[in-house]
Amino acid sequence: MKAIVLAGGYATRLWPITRHRPKMFLPFGETTIVDRIYAELEATDRIETVYVSTNERFAADFDAHLAASAYDKPRLSIEETRAEDEKFGVVGALEDLIDREGIDDDLLVIAGDNLFEFEIGTFLDFFDRTDAPTIAVSDVDSPERAASYGVVDLDDDRVVDFREKPAEPTGTCVSTGCYAFPRETLSLLSTYLEAGNDPDEPGRFVEWLQSREPTYAYTFEGAWFDVGTRESYLDAVAWHLDGESRIDETASLENATIGSNVHVLPETTLVDVDVERAVIFSDVTLEATTVRGSIIDEGATLGGLDLDGAMIGSYTQIPDSSTK
Repeated sequence: MKAIVLAGGYATRLWPITRHRPKMFLPFGETTIVDRIYAELEATDRIETVYVSTNERFAADFDAHLAASAYDKPRLSIEETRAEDEKFGVVGALEDLIDREGIDDDLLVIAGDNLFEFEIGTFLDFFDRTDAPTIAVSDVDSPERAASYGVVDLDDDRVVDFREKPAEPTGTCVSTGCYAFPRETLSLLSTYLEAGNDPDEPGRFVEWLQSREPTYAYTFEGAWFDVGTRESYLDAVAWHLDGESRIDETASLENATIGSNVHVLPETTLVDVDVERAVIFSDVTLEATTVRGSIIDEGATLGGLDLDGAMIGSYTQIPDSSTK
């Protein structure tokens, strides 16, 4: 069985933090978002090869990241795009990769910004029993949140209806960006695209597919985060920290009040600050500043600010010393 990690997006909703880095490389505890997926796939014997689908703009970053890792299975497969308006769309890129790499095998597809608690091996055991297209599903317990995803209606484990981002969800059970397809199903990607269907949203393909052949849902309990916004990233970090804070031993703190769910990375200096629910990247300097629900990228120097719900780009200076 082969696996594809979808990592070709440009994450514009997280700019400026992700303007020059893939969001899959956002820190998460001692690792990154995508490394959690790599580790899970590396430990799953069923998976032979992991294709990391990315774009030309970030290909060198992924290549360097993999070269520095101990993983054996991942290899890059590069979509020939460099900007958001050039993208093939997720479904289009998936079909292109399958053709480019000559994949003719059962296939696991995972969104590279996915954080989940279930074991991939357990999901694949369920897929073996269904011997049919299978999706991982979670109950988000909120119609408002469900409206942002593909909402699934089930008859036992079978998908009987699928609505991608409905305005008025009929339930709260949603698809979580993890799909298993038998090899026989892969040719249907071309059929779907040639009919003029949406090339971007993978949920649209599942919506189309389940009306044509039996499709099943593996429903799991536990945490799941689709890391696409500042708030969802901070939610995931808060879940991981579980109310605690993580401060790198190389950070320098002077009269700093560190609240819950704060991750402070190496070589950071915090003087006269109050921080709650935030991620502060390496080499940041904060003085006389309050930070709430914010992300501050590496090398930023900030003073005399009250930040709430902010995303501060790398090497930002406020006040800007260059104008003095």
